[in-house]
Amino acid sequence: MNLETRLAQIGSLSDPKTGAVSCPIYPATAFRHPRLGESTGFDYSRTKNPTRAVLEEAFAELERGDAAFACSTGMAALQTVFALFSQGDHLLVSLDLYGGTYRLLERVMSRFGVTATYVDTNDLDALEAARRPETKAVLIETPTNPLMMVTDLERVSAWAKRHGLLTIVDNTLLTPYFQRPIEWGADIVVHSATKYLGGHNDVLAGMIVTKGSELSQQMAFLHNSIGAVLGPQDSWLLMRGMKTLALRMQRHEANATALAEFLQRHPLVQEVYYPALPEHPGHDIQRKQSSGNTGIFSFRVKDARLVEPILRHIKLIAFAESLGGVESLMTYPAVQTHADIPEDIRRRVGVDDRLLRLSAGIEHIDDLIADLEQAFEQARREIEG
Repeated sequence: MNLETRLAQIGSLSDPKTGAVSCPIYPATAFRHPRLGESTGFDYSRTKNPTRAVLEEAFAELERGDAAFACSTGMAALQTVFALFSQGDHLLVSLDLYGGTYRLLERVMSRFGVTATYVDTNDLDALEAARRPETKAVLIETPTNPLMMVTDLERVSAWAKRHGLLTIVDNTLLTPYFQRPIEWGADIVVHSATKYLGGHNDVLAGMIVTKGSELSQQMAFLHNSIGAVLGPQDSWLLMRGMKTLALRMQRHEANATALAEFLQRHPLVQEVYYPALPEHPGHDIQRKQSSGNTGIFSFRVKDARLVEPILRHIKLIAFAESLGGVESLMTYPAVQTHADIPEDIRRRVGVDDRLLRLSAGIEHIDDLIADLEQAFEQARREIEG
């Protein structure tokens, strides 16, 4: 069955008794036992909920994994994954990284003795140089947020396996519609499902997918023990959003590509970071391991004075954090999504005071371009006096 059909049919066969084409929402926290020593398969909702179970089964299949675990947020998903590691363990992590992940590693996990080294995960020599005897895993964002760096998943996963390391991939930006990291050797996939999977800026959620029986059992234990699980109402909202994922991702990609090409030609823009562009250094790798491109990209304006008036004058595009929804959003990473990363590290990576990130929604492309044109023009007039 094609992926588009699987997405559209999520939950439609989950209630054969009534024939409901939409998965029922089960708010119950406890379930009756038929008799001593017997269970319906549902005992306590933190451990397993009928609505969440439909979501998790469908998502494991979409990502080509063996088990999936729905969490209350993307950060809850990462926290649950990081609980695999113990005091003294070391992780290799993508250099260009979402600020929230950096904050979790440096200000929380470090207190429990789990350390991280940030490297270009597409550079095997750099990975080898940073690897230690206590290294346990490689955490990869591909493409990265916000600079769209691309990692060759097949190559890095093979390297990790040779050294007995887990490969963990954040697949938030591409979703299983475009990229399935387990097919390229990853052991664990994580998502901020708040973004493209939910797709409507109305639900907080995270997903974990594991490959292998032992790892899946470990993750099931941690998911239940930590308890940052997704509630039944939000599980239903996430499934509702995922039904249109294929259609939305096609439109997100088309709009993002057109906007990136428009900004490439704009005289006030110095550089555009988007793997769909042929000149992007990760373009060929992206084409190999993904069937499409994400709907977000970043661009650097020539003058930092342009940033504030651009953000003030956009009208259709919202100046707001987050990404992946049907509405277009623009973000200033240096002071918003990546503010927790020390300035010297941000600047070394390229997240400076001239960088803006744009999440292309599904509006008509002509309206989005018109909004950027008027905002840039008003910003230009202001700084030129």
